[in-house]
Amino acid sequence: MTGTTTKGRLDHRARAQTAASAAALVTAVSMAVAIGGASRWASGGDPAPVISVTAPHVVVIKSKRVLHLLDGDRLLRTYSIDLGNAPVGPKRRLGDGRTPIGRFRVIAKNADSPYSRFIGLDYPDIAATEWGLANGLISHGEAASIRLALATGGCPSWSTALGGGIGIHGRRVGRDWTGGCIALADEHMEELFKVLRIGDPVEILP
Repeated sequence: MTGTTTKGRLDHRARAQTAASAAALVTAVSMAVAIGGASRWASGGDPAPVISVTAPHVVVIKSKRVLHLLDGDRLLRTYSIDLGNAPVGPKRRLGDGRTPIGRFRVIAKNADSPYSRFIGLDYPDIAATEWGLANGLISHGEAASIRLALATGGCPSWSTALGGGIGIHGRRVGRDWTGGCIALADEHMEELFKVLRIGDPVEILP
């Protein structure tokens, strides 16, 4: 499967829903995809046009295996994705194979990744940190270091028992196989890599 291109703005009602809550945003995006249908790009035709974005953000819906790229309230792309090899539920620890749930930021970009391109996210977040501390996976010092990195826009440690190095990359194969990352087809990853910037938001929903 490949991504779907949806042109134009969401209708007035969808914009109102988007402003109301994150759940409404997902509903509005899904409606736009259904209305827009498959593009020539999605059906194997001409390549997708180059897109111009001023306020990009990403919404991932794990249960639907899709990644939505938006510019403000305008839906630009919907990409099919692979997830971690144990995709259900929030990420808890190193090696659990889960893709995390929460609100993250782009913290790193690597154009020379073995997985085509890599966009790193600031996981572990506060929720994972507090859970890990309460359950004895990390020390108070590790928790303090992660909190400080998140508060100052830095990269939290990727070497604790909570795991790390979570991001978006290429090499999608059509099944859940990663260690917790989100995998797109290489051509879709190439486009996303050009659009997303350090600091841009990425929300991952169940």
